[in-house]
Amino acid sequence: MKKLILITLLVSFSMSSFAQRNSRANNDWYVSLGVNAINSLGTQSPFNSPSDWAFHSPISAAIEYNWSDQFAIEQSITFNGFTEDHVIDGVNLEEDYSYLSLDTNVKYYFGQYIFPNFNWIELHANAGVGFFHVDETNISANIGGGALFWLNGNRTFGLRVQTTGKFAFNHPESGFDNNHFQHHLQVVFKL
Repeated sequence: MKKLILITLLVSFSMSSFAQRNSRANNDWYVSLGVNAINSLGTQSPFNSPSDWAFHSPISAAIEYNWSDQFAIEQSITFNGFTEDHVIDGVNLEEDYSYLSLDTNVKYYFGQYIFPNFNWIELHANAGVGFFHVDETNISANIGGGALFWLNGNRTFGLRVQTTGKFAFNHPESGFDNNHFQHHLQVVFKL
């Protein structure tokens, strides 16, 4: 009888440890709010010249739904802008431009495979499609990734950093509405 109780306790503890490491579950909802910056300098490096990124009214918000332990879908909206004398792909702007983006991305959470003992960090890769507008409107194919750092033990409040490359469908004829990188820093709340 003592062996059975000991085995039951060990199995319960193991399952509890696994549940803490893999906190995402079916039907979980998350909301995030924060800021974004746009690298539209015409370089292939997402982190080139941060002092030249667009950061004018940089609001970002998203809602995310987990349909499994590792997969989620996110709908986001971002606002930003380019001010006069800002550079987009080597062109100095002569007036201010607003930026609006609506993105739908599928996320794959894989951090538990790399950091199995760190239940306070979640890594993800994301891919999807987006709609964005600067001077004209364009559609983009999106690919990126990020990290979510949980700030409490219940894993209901965290801080996320995320970078997404946006590849415009009509790149050659799209003017300012072409390929760019978008970086996010957001506070995340589990609902």
